[in-house]
This record gives sequence, C-alpha cells and structure tokens, in this order.
Amino acid sequence: MAYVCEMCQKRHQSGHNVSHANNKTKRVFSPNLQTVRAVVNGAHKRIRVCTRCLRSGLVKKAV
Repeated sequence: MAYVCEMCQKRHQSGHNVSHANNKTKRVFSPNLQTVRAVVNGAHKRIRVCTRCLRSGLVKKAV
C-alpha cells in the first residue's frame, strides 16, 4: 500500500533541503497519515487517512 490518504488522495511532495550556503538536496514532504478504524460502506475497516481529513470530519470512526 502506498503512503497515500485514502480519503483525499494526498501523497508525498518533493522539494529541497536548502543549506545556509544555498546548497539544495532533494527531500520528501510526507503527509501526516494515521491508521484509524472507520466505517466504509457499512463495514469496519482500517484505513490510512491524513489528520486534515480526521479533523474536518470526513472520516466516520467505528465505535
């Protein structure tokens, strides 16, 4: 399974580490994904979602 939010399809973004001497090396910005038990199509399932989706209420958590 890829490192992707299952609700909003947010993935990693690439960018640069920039040093004081303005040297640039490649780096990856990863989304803050959490594994939660959620209700998906009436069934309880473990999914990986970003904290933005959890906070905004897009995920119906299982009890």
